[in-house]
Amino acid sequence: MQSLFCQYHYLRNRFILSILTFVGVLGNAQEISRYVNPFIGTSNFGATNPGAVAPRGMVSVSPFNVSGKQNTMDKDSQWLSTPYVKENHFLTGFSHVNLSGVGCPDLGVLIAMPTTGVVETDPLKYGSTYSAEVARAGYYKTHLETSGIMVETTATPRVGISRYTFPKGKSNVLLNLGLGLTNEQGAMIKVVSPTEIEGVRTVGSFCYYKPEETYPVYFVARFDKPAREFGIWKHTQKYKGVEGQWMGYNGKTRTYRNYYKEVVGDSIGTYFSYDFKETTQLQLSIGISYVSIENARENLEKELGKNTFESVYSETRKQWDKVLGRIEVSGGTEDEKTIFYTALYHTLLHPNILNDYNGEYPAMATRETKHTTGNRFTVFSFWDTYRNLHALMSLLYPKQQSDMVKSMLAIYKESGWLPKWELNATETTTMVGDPAGIVIADTYLRGIDDFDIEVAYEAMCKSADQITDNPLRPGLEDYLQKGYLTTSTTSSGSVSTTQEYNISDFAIAQLAQKLRKKEAYSRYTKRAVSYRKLFDKKLNLLRPKNDDGSWYHPFNPDTGANFVKNFGFIEGNSWQYTFMVTHDIPHLIKMMGGKEPFTKQLKKVFDNKQFDMANEPDIAYPFLFNYVKGKERLTQDMVDQLRTTYFKNSPDGLPGNDDTGTMSAWLIYTMMGIYPVSPAEPIYTISRPVFDRVTIHLDPAYYEENTLIIKKEGNPKGYIKHLELGGKKHERFFITHDELTRTGSLTMYLK
Repeated sequence: MQSLFCQYHYLRNRFILSILTFVGVLGNAQEISRYVNPFIGTSNFGATNPGAVAPRGMVSVSPFNVSGKQNTMDKDSQWLSTPYVKENHFLTGFSHVNLSGVGCPDLGVLIAMPTTGVVETDPLKYGSTYSAEVARAGYYKTHLETSGIMVETTATPRVGISRYTFPKGKSNVLLNLGLGLTNEQGAMIKVVSPTEIEGVRTVGSFCYYKPEETYPVYFVARFDKPAREFGIWKHTQKYKGVEGQWMGYNGKTRTYRNYYKEVVGDSIGTYFSYDFKETTQLQLSIGISYVSIENARENLEKELGKNTFESVYSETRKQWDKVLGRIEVSGGTEDEKTIFYTALYHTLLHPNILNDYNGEYPAMATRETKHTTGNRFTVFSFWDTYRNLHALMSLLYPKQQSDMVKSMLAIYKESGWLPKWELNATETTTMVGDPAGIVIADTYLRGIDDFDIEVAYEAMCKSADQITDNPLRPGLEDYLQKGYLTTSTTSSGSVSTTQEYNISDFAIAQLAQKLRKKEAYSRYTKRAVSYRKLFDKKLNLLRPKNDDGSWYHPFNPDTGANFVKNFGFIEGNSWQYTFMVTHDIPHLIKMMGGKEPFTKQLKKVFDNKQFDMANEPDIAYPFLFNYVKGKERLTQDMVDQLRTTYFKNSPDGLPGNDDTGTMSAWLIYTMMGIYPVSPAEPIYTISRPVFDRVTIHLDPAYYEENTLIIKKEGNPKGYIKHLELGGKKHERFFITHDELTRTGSLTMYLK
C-alpha cells in the first residue's frame, strides 16, 4: 500500500509540474526574454537599436545619438540609418518611431529629452553623455551624466512610456520636432494643457527617394504631473560648420511661453518645466498614429489607461516571453542561447503593425482612412526577407504571416500593385526585383491558405506580364523578348535583376502548378530559367550582355561588392550572384561541367573571399554543397565557420545590416540545423545544429502536430551520419515542409 501511495503522489506531482511548466508558472518558461541582448547589432553597421519595444510594435523608445563626436551632429556624414550606435557617447534624447536593421535613414522622430536648470533648445547645449545602460526586451535604462537624471523606457504596441528620475531642483522635459533621421522637415505642435501636448511630424523620403510622398506621424504626449511652466520654441535658421557638421543654430529663437495655440515650422519643439523639492519621478507617455491626432489619443488612453510604468513593462515582458517561447532549446552555451533568442527577437520587430487600436490605418498611395479587423502590417523589406524570414514566420507564427499576406493583398487592392519595399503605406521602390509574389507563393505552398489566393495569383501575374507603367519590373519588355535585361536596358544590375525576375517567375509557376493552371505553369517555368542565357562557359560565371547579344566587356567578375558598383550586378559581383539560382541548381551543375567543377567553383567563392555574409544574394551559398552527394560535410563546416565568425553576443555581433531580421533569420535556422534554401519551394536542407534539442510549439490552427522536435545525438563536433524523420530513416539532406511538420520530429545522428 505504501508503494502504491508513493507512486500515486509521484505521478500526481509530476502531472502538476508538467501543467505548471506548460502554462509558464514554473521553470524558465516565462523568462526566455532574459536571453535577449538588444545591444547586439548596435555596432558594425548592424543598424539595430536597444530601445524599448513591444512585439511588432508601432512605437519604440530608443536613445538617439546620431553623432560619434560630442558637440557635432550630422547624420548625413555617416549615412546613419539608426538612431543609436554603441560607440557614440553623446545623446540628444529618446526617439519614439524608429526602424531596426534597415540600410537607409528615415523616421527617428518625436525626440524627448529630460534636462535640468535653465531651458536650452539647442541639442548641442542640452545633450548629454550617458552611462550605466541596461537593455532588455521591452525595457531600456541609462544615466545622463550632465544632469544626473535616470531615464527608463518601456512601450505598448502604440505608446512609448518614459520614466525620468529627477534630482531636486529645476527640471525640464523637451520634445524636439526638428531632429530626426528623416530627410523631411515640417511639424505642428500644440499645448493642450499643463499635462498634454498634441501634434504632427512630417517624415518620409526613405533612402532620399520620392520626396513627394512624405506623410505625417500624429502624436499625443501626456505627463503624469502638471508643469509649472511650459512653452513652444521655434528656431529660424540652423547652420553647418566644418565638413558640413551641424554646429548649432544661427539666428533668432522665438519662444511662446504658456501658449495654447498651434505653432508650425521646421525646427520647433516644446518644453515643460518643473521645480521639484526632492528627488522626483515623472512619467511621459506618447501615443502615436498614422491616421489622426484623435487616434493617437485613443491609442494612448486604451493601451495605457491608468497602468503604471511597472505594470506596462511587466505586460510587455510577458508578451515577449510568450512569442519567444514558441521555440525552446536545450544544450548550447549561455552565449549561444542569447545569440539565438536575440535573433528571434529581431525577427519580431518588423514587419510591425500600422493600424490603430480601433483598426484604422492609412491606405496605400491615397492615405485615405481604411479599417481592418485584423492587423495591417507595414515595413516590408522584401528584397531581403523573401529569402528566409517569411518562411520562418510561416513555421513559427503562421497567423502573423497570414496577416502579412493579407496586408500585401490589401496594398494591391488599394494601389493596383503588390508592394516592393513598403514603409508606412508608401512605396519606397528601394532595391530591385518583384519579390512580394515569392513570399505569397511560399506562404501558400507551406499550407497557410486562409487568404484569397485567386486575388494573389492575379496580382502576381499582373506584375509579371504588364509591360506598360509597371513599377515592379522595369525593363520587362526586354526581359520577355530576350529572356534577360541588357546593359542598355538598365545602367546597373542587368544580370542580378534578371535573376530576381526569374525567381519571381519560378514562384508563379509553383503556385500555378498547385492551382492546376497547366499552361501558366509551363510558361512561367520556361521564363524562370532564362538566366542561363547569361552564363559564360569560359568563366563558369554569369556575365552581362549587350543589346545585340554580345558579352559586355571589359568585364572583371571579381570587382564590385556590397558598396562597390559592378555594372551587371546590384550590391555584389558575379561570384556573389552566379549561384543565386537555387530553384535550378541541378542544371547549373550541368552547365558548369558536373558535380566536381560545380563544387570547386562554389568553394572558390569562400576560398577567394568573395562570399559576403553581410548581404543577401549569396546568403544560401553555404548550403549548396548539399546538392552534391558526398560533399555535405562542406556545408556543415562552412555554416559553423560563418556562424561563429560573424554572430556574437556583443554589439558587433551581426555581420552588418540586419535587413529587418533577415540576417537574424539566417542565424536562427542554422542554429536549429535546417534552412529554407529555395524560396517558393517549401523544402529545408540540413546542417549541423547547435543545440541538443529544439522544440517548436506549432500553431494548432495551421498544423496537425503540436510540436516539432529537432534533436542531435552522438558526437556534437562530428558530422551528420544519418537522419531519422518521424522515427524512420531519411536518406536525403532535404526535407519538405510538410514532411517536417507532419511527422513532428527530426533526429540527426553525428559521428
